[in-house]
Amino acid sequence: MQVRDLKVSFATEAGVCQAVRGVSFDLWRGRTLGIVGESGSGKSVTALSLIGLLDDNAKLEGSVRMNGEELIGKSDEDMSKIRGEKIAMVFQDPLSALTPMFNIGDQIAEGLKIHHPDMSAKDIRERCIELLGIVGIPHPEERLTSFPHQFSGGMRQRVMIAIAIANNPDVIIADEPTTALDVTIQAQILDVLAVAQKETGAAVVLITHDLGVIAGAADDVLVMYAGKAVERASIDAIYRSPSMPYTMGLLGAVPKPHVHANQRLVPIQGTPPSLVDIPKGCPFSPRCPLATEECTKLEPSLTTVNAQTGHLAACIKLDYIRRNNVKYSDVFPIPKPLPAKWADVPRDKRPTVLDVQHLEKHFPLTGGGLFRRTTAKVAAVDDVTFNIHQGETLALVGESGSGKSTTLMEIMNLLKPENGKIVVLGHDVSNIRHRAERKALRRDLQMIFQDPMSSLDPRMPIYDVLAEPLKVHHWSKEHINQRIGELMKLVGLNPDYVDRFPIQFSGGQRQRIAIARALATSPKVLLLDEPIASLDVSIQAGIINLLEDLQAKLQISYLFVAHDLAVIRHISDRVAVMYLGQVVEFGETDEVFTHPRHPYTQALLSAIPVPDPEIERSRHRILLKGDLPSPAEQIVGCRFASRCPLRLTLTPEQQHMCDSVRPRLKSDQENESEFACHFPLEVSESVRPF
Repeated sequence: MQVRDLKVSFATEAGVCQAVRGVSFDLWRGRTLGIVGESGSGKSVTALSLIGLLDDNAKLEGSVRMNGEELIGKSDEDMSKIRGEKIAMVFQDPLSALTPMFNIGDQIAEGLKIHHPDMSAKDIRERCIELLGIVGIPHPEERLTSFPHQFSGGMRQRVMIAIAIANNPDVIIADEPTTALDVTIQAQILDVLAVAQKETGAAVVLITHDLGVIAGAADDVLVMYAGKAVERASIDAIYRSPSMPYTMGLLGAVPKPHVHANQRLVPIQGTPPSLVDIPKGCPFSPRCPLATEECTKLEPSLTTVNAQTGHLAACIKLDYIRRNNVKYSDVFPIPKPLPAKWADVPRDKRPTVLDVQHLEKHFPLTGGGLFRRTTAKVAAVDDVTFNIHQGETLALVGESGSGKSTTLMEIMNLLKPENGKIVVLGHDVSNIRHRAERKALRRDLQMIFQDPMSSLDPRMPIYDVLAEPLKVHHWSKEHINQRIGELMKLVGLNPDYVDRFPIQFSGGQRQRIAIARALATSPKVLLLDEPIASLDVSIQAGIINLLEDLQAKLQISYLFVAHDLAVIRHISDRVAVMYLGQVVEFGETDEVFTHPRHPYTQALLSAIPVPDPEIERSRHRILLKGDLPSPAEQIVGCRFASRCPLRLTLTPEQQHMCDSVRPRLKSDQENESEFACHFPLEVSESVRPF
């Protein structure tokens, strides 16, 4: 495929939105092009242009030629003959891309029937079974009659890949195919995508904001900003010698899970421009530390950096950058390190702000009929124990369904737990009898949710959003006004913006507002449930730095839940790894990341994408087979046994122990960690995940 000077615009009430502005690239059989950039940079619109799925309101210009055939200008009827046959797409959300009313077999067969009407029903069925086998779905013949809701998120994404490769297309477009998935499932999907490419020999366009995914999966990279390509090169050239300041900023903002977090992240200040009102000159100049007056006059085009490797970049300062061998740390200075946390006070001498002992939470499953009898129980949280001292961050990590968020909600309820004990700031919640006492304690325990847009009332201006918790605790109007100004400055927002509504802020700004609201009552403990999951890496770096600043200044303790383990290594002091409601490993973050003792922890860490192509090519990745068992399943022994790669190497007697005896947390005094495994991994270089 050859794409030349592709332009896409949309008519809006605010004016013409120039979503894509003159993008050119080639796709080669068997190679993967990664397209990266912040939200609104034009990545997805570019991809949808190739397959002809843009809205009728879109105006396309330029050329997209596939095997010499021009695609722009073709009718939807003509494109429907190409879609699914020569070009296929894997969408970000498989649940909305699959039809819930049809079974999996029918949805895979649909493309075969349309493009190959001469295929017999028997051949179509055999091809569908073959495709499910290729993408790694167990018992494919039986699963043909299953419906999408009966599959996990990872399995649904596998089905989407099976549909995409059904007719051996020449081009596969994958638009953020791993965004909402756990790292273990993400590793499986990327592996399946590589298998699919090998089976079909197709060119792959991989759109993602995760630079670790790009490092391990792409051959070439196209960096987009404000609808244009600002850098294009091979994967090694981009990571080894980025030449556009924006690319340097993206790479500098990414936390690195394979090294100790000895320096702070470097966020790109500001926000991307509106595509309706793109500034004159270089669109990145308002955010670029190297920008001069010359940068605001003329927009640079792609210029050759290295003719031999085909490295191109769009920057007026390109000669200066090459001549002086400018690195990202020269363009984006690394913030000064924070003072050491409680350097003079050992951890065991600091007060314990949160103590959770043997916490349990089970949800009943009821059958049908008049009396709705309980038929089983889901062990969402099962015997969880940990504590947090003042000024430290404990991270809860694990796959979806491991019980992380349920643990947070049990703590936040401030009610007597089903089993176990929760002590918040010295108060055993089981002994709280009066509403006023619970209200006073809740002032010191606040929560930040994953999606700030759904947790902020869209009908209320920011002033009222921040004032609400203060009014509940009977602050005077004068003190409320003063506190709101302090909060806006504390989270890095202009106090004059308090009369605006949440919709008028960017995603990163809304998360800062959510943090300000949580801090309104000066809490001592913050519970954070995936607070940066939906943010671009550049904005994510700013939020992480803000949380670190606040902790150093206010001595707050964090209980941090995230599926991004690279972020966890950067921000947390200690980490608890959860699997099916249980803590299977617990210890200092660096110790757990460097020398995991539980096989699940090792597999989890080995699945983290590392933003370094050389490491990605040489590291050993442990791919877990299958999905998590159902939490409702009664498992007598180790809950990880069915997926454990270590179990396969054990003797029959040892395997029987894994299957029949539940392992409990035991301490490793030498390394100050705990793990729940009968046959833990040895502390040696051979088990290091990076």
